[in-house]
Amino acid sequence: MPNKKIISTILFFVLLNCIAISQPKKPGTAHNLTAEVKVQYGMLMSHHLELDIFRAHFTAFEVNLQKATYGKHRWETEYGYPLFGISLWYSSLGGFPEIGSAFAVYPTINFPIVQNNNQSVNFKIGLGLGYLTNHFDRITNYKNFAIGSHLNIAASLFFEYRVKLSKTLTFTTGIGLTHFSNGSMKTPNYGLNIITTSVGISSYLSNPNSLQSKKVLPELYPFEFDGRKYLSIEFATALAYKDMNEQFGKKFYVFAGFANIMARISYKSKVGIGIDFTNDGSDKQILETKYIEVKNNSQLTKTGISLAYELVMDRMSVLINAGMYINGLDRSEGELYQRFALKYFIVEKLFANIVLSAHLGKAEYIGFGLGYQINFIYKRKIKHN
Repeated sequence: MPNKKIISTILFFVLLNCIAISQPKKPGTAHNLTAEVKVQYGMLMSHHLELDIFRAHFTAFEVNLQKATYGKHRWETEYGYPLFGISLWYSSLGGFPEIGSAFAVYPTINFPIVQNNNQSVNFKIGLGLGYLTNHFDRITNYKNFAIGSHLNIAASLFFEYRVKLSKTLTFTTGIGLTHFSNGSMKTPNYGLNIITTSVGISSYLSNPNSLQSKKVLPELYPFEFDGRKYLSIEFATALAYKDMNEQFGKKFYVFAGFANIMARISYKSKVGIGIDFTNDGSDKQILETKYIEVKNNSQLTKTGISLAYELVMDRMSVLINAGMYINGLDRSEGELYQRFALKYFIVEKLFANIVLSAHLGKAEYIGFGLGYQINFIYKRKIKHN
């Protein structure tokens, strides 16, 4: 039966390849869509003793629909013409009834690190939603300390080697990590870390765009860097939710505010410093269990200072802060923290963000909010490429 499935998959992609070759397109009109199937083999990383019982090797399957870029937008050129698309992922996770099976769907972007006309080494990142068929229950499923909810955030990080077999077919292999976590929205939340190797094959759904082999450099668009030197000051908020019924029988909200001063140092990058304020409703409950008196609510607000780095892709960017708390009664998770924010500009100065706050890899919360950016240009000479 497995051999028949493999043969069927190969025949399917050969058929796609024939169809793609037989359908010519006018220059610049093809959509550069590819379909990709991968088989993965790996294991669950046991990063807590409670997860040792789930150590096993198992297979996973991934189906990708991707679009190859050719420089229609400036950021595509600057990042080496990446692939972007959407992935569907599934694994039985070794068949353990306590943790069940895992499903995920997430947008992806696949950056070439080293490449030539026929092959490349890529870094692929994906972030979306995951569904686990089983989760922790203190009565019926007390052995599953990994995850407390069905719905989770799914993240994928992969290093890939890709080589062209023909004009429309590509072979791919790689190694990477798939992660499931609910960001402590419902505890427990140790998370699942799955490391796998993969092999796969990709086929264009029509003849590739003839412009793909050319280096196209379009005119600048509203959200793109034109070479002017400037500082940006941005203010953002995030609201998060924690379901801690298993520990305290209560649900809590987290309110956070951030301010960053960033300097643009290249087309891709910004660096800067930040300050943030976090009020976590569960902190008071935690302090009470330690018999620490809270005299006023201001003692529950944690203030942090941080260094910041931002990777910019047109109107979307990834902001990373690494810092330390300078006040706040409850710092039981540690003095150091990390914050990852995915930003998307709705209009030129207003952006939406998804924020993950963590302490040395352990998620504290996932929040959603809005932000506003103000730019101060201090060098108006435009850089011409």
